[in-house]
Amino acid sequence: MATTQRDYYEVLGVARTAGDAEIKKAFRGLARSLHPDVSDAPDAEDRFREVVEAYEVLSNSETRELYDRYGHSGLRSGGFTPGSFDLGNLSDLFAAFFGDDLFGVSARPGRARGADVAALVEIELVEAATGTRREVPFPVSIGCGACGGSGAEAGTEPVACPTCGGAGRVQHVSRTAFGEFVRAQSCRACGGIGRLIENPCRECDGSGRVVEERTLEVEIPEGIHDGQQIRISGEGHAGVLGGRAGDAYVQVRVRPDPRFVREGNDIFSTVELTMTEAALGTTASVPTLEGDVELEFDPGTQPGEVRVLRGHGMPVLQGFGRGDQRVLVNVKVPRRLTEEQRGLLEQFGETADEETYRQDEGFFSKLKSAFR
Repeated sequence: MATTQRDYYEVLGVARTAGDAEIKKAFRGLARSLHPDVSDAPDAEDRFREVVEAYEVLSNSETRELYDRYGHSGLRSGGFTPGSFDLGNLSDLFAAFFGDDLFGVSARPGRARGADVAALVEIELVEAATGTRREVPFPVSIGCGACGGSGAEAGTEPVACPTCGGAGRVQHVSRTAFGEFVRAQSCRACGGIGRLIENPCRECDGSGRVVEERTLEVEIPEGIHDGQQIRISGEGHAGVLGGRAGDAYVQVRVRPDPRFVREGNDIFSTVELTMTEAALGTTASVPTLEGDVELEFDPGTQPGEVRVLRGHGMPVLQGFGRGDQRVLVNVKVPRRLTEEQRGLLEQFGETADEETYRQDEGFFSKLKSAFR
């Protein structure tokens, strides 16, 4: 990944109004010229990774919209992490994005990229605030150790398919009154692999892969949101006959916490005061993500007031700072009274006047400001 944060549209050399086809065309051209196998420029690798990252963002409608609205900081807050790509083979890179290579025909017949795997983990909201680690089990296909991923029995080698000459594709020429038409398709004799296995490996039945139960330790960053995914490059299923492995995607579900409601990086909670506590003032224990804190409430605290605890919210994902915690005051009104209690309240009501219930100046302005 490039160290500088240039504008992605500038990196690809396209306008902000560019369509998908134009972005794809620009990426292909730049990737051809900047790949380290082609370019001798000392900064070719950094520029190539920058181009790949720009295309990864702008080719996806969701990340592109996020970038258009909020820029690089919006991508970081939204959980975007640039992918990791093997620069050793340009054909594999284009296959990862487009399903084909530089020229639209597989340059490495049969050695297709492995499939991705997906897993699900659940964490608590407090763990999402601090970050945590989880061991995630999942079945994954790996290269067969007996045949080294070739699919052929030890001591033997696959042979080139005589039908397609090892290309994995055959061409059919049709002659018509309008000229010759050439149609290419996968070779049926070898299934597009380009090789035939005369002596299949007994361990993997010629597939070159076996299934293994694997446990992957996943680091979950602080501030992650419910439903976001973590991509781990190269930890998916092994590719066909030695092809590059797929990726592992771990979806994180954050369990609801009955004490809090999360909105972005802010969290909301409530504190309940009795009628007398609100009128006379009190100190109450309020839960936060770091533990309980004691808050003092002045005499005359009103129902619906909001106390803001700065920096007690969720950390900004892959960024700096934290959100706030907003504590809503709920005043409990008694439902059942004894005769003595009723008499005392009636006596209070007779002695109360407008001054007793006078609102502080700017109360509603403070309330709106707190919710903002």
